[in-house]
Amino acid sequence: MTASALAVILVEGGLTTNWPDVRRLLLPAGVLATAGVAVSVAVTAAGAHWLLGMNWHLALLLGAIVSSTDAAAVFAVLRVLPLPQKVTSLLETESGFNDAPTVILVLALSTATADVPGPADIAGHLVYELAVGSVLGLAIGRLGAAALRNIALPATGLYPLATVGFGIVAFAAAGAAHASGFIAAYLGNTHLPHRAATRSFAEGVGWLAQIGLFVMLGLLVDPSELPAAIGPAVAVGLLLLLAARPLSVLACLLPFRVPWREQGFISWAGLRGAVPIVLGTYPIVEGVSGARDLLNIVFVLVVIFTVVQGPSLPAAARLLRLTRPGALRDIEVEAAPLDALDADLLTVSIPAGSRLHGVTVFELRLPSPTVVTLIVRDGATTVPGHDTMLRVGDELLLITTPKVRQAAERRLRAVGRRGKLARWLGEHGDPETTEQTSS
Repeated sequence: MTASALAVILVEGGLTTNWPDVRRLLLPAGVLATAGVAVSVAVTAAGAHWLLGMNWHLALLLGAIVSSTDAAAVFAVLRVLPLPQKVTSLLETESGFNDAPTVILVLALSTATADVPGPADIAGHLVYELAVGSVLGLAIGRLGAAALRNIALPATGLYPLATVGFGIVAFAAAGAAHASGFIAAYLGNTHLPHRAATRSFAEGVGWLAQIGLFVMLGLLVDPSELPAAIGPAVAVGLLLLLAARPLSVLACLLPFRVPWREQGFISWAGLRGAVPIVLGTYPIVEGVSGARDLLNIVFVLVVIFTVVQGPSLPAAARLLRLTRPGALRDIEVEAAPLDALDADLLTVSIPAGSRLHGVTVFELRLPSPTVVTLIVRDGATTVPGHDTMLRVGDELLLITTPKVRQAAERRLRAVGRRGKLARWLGEHGDPETTEQTSS
């Protein structure tokens, strides 16, 4: 049950992640999700052993359990902050990828009551799970997307259900192959019809899964045992927040020349959520001595540091000068296929601060044969002419072809960021250009 809820949360994370941005950050995010976890586990375990007097087996278990940042918590908090896209994408990718290494570590340590598995065994198992899980996730994701683009379902509401279903299938297929279902579920992402509706549906079921997960896990905790866990939980949490996480970020991101301010925010933004609590149940199932105390410590740690750390992220971003009030939000583009015409219908919303405001339809210079067919403004519809001026709050309906759709979206985003002279100002609507123009 817990694994199913985590799968839904990760499918939601994969569907709402901007993969063109993530693709450029796979290497640093992968290093942070693997080597970073190892550094965090080592530092946390050493602190728990020397500060709390835990034996090394329980200390390593505790370090592995709390070293995973929670994807749902990261998505929920970061996507309301106008941060640089590189920072958001790096944190989101890491939070989705580091579940697999921590699950493998916790399972390996939970089943070893006498001897801790050797590093070579854990590394080999980790490489297998990540590699096979990635292959299955990409294969099933692409297969599902191709099927949804070429099959006309009887109702548009079935597209979100089918999309999430393919993500669950990827998770189950990887589990059957003894690979990482977490990676497979997270990688099930590509260009999909009715993407906005699918994203909204996935976010809804993701929240339901997270709420249900917390309620279910709360039933496993005895409230009378929690006061004794407050001191150890605060000690381990501070060690994790102030030492283990910053050291892991420094060791992993220094070779990639990530600016110090961004490293500082990434260190502070390592949020913990439902995933560590779920991992805390694994030693109990395996009958590890002292596992109940570990679960209590992890539960209290997650509750305290979620309440304290999450709300502090906007202030931390402002303190590090990574964001500013009124920062520009990118436009949202929704696509739906028109099978009979071999065309795509695009819906574009113009947000506050967008430089599409004041641009005429002619000045958009969209690639042929893309055309703006309708403008919805203040509840009224208008068929635009070449000299019709766009305004904040407008909803645009465009007809284009699959061949030029991506070029049309890039052009719309470029004008939204830099105005009618976007191309001459070096903005082409690509993620790489966005980083350059925003720095």
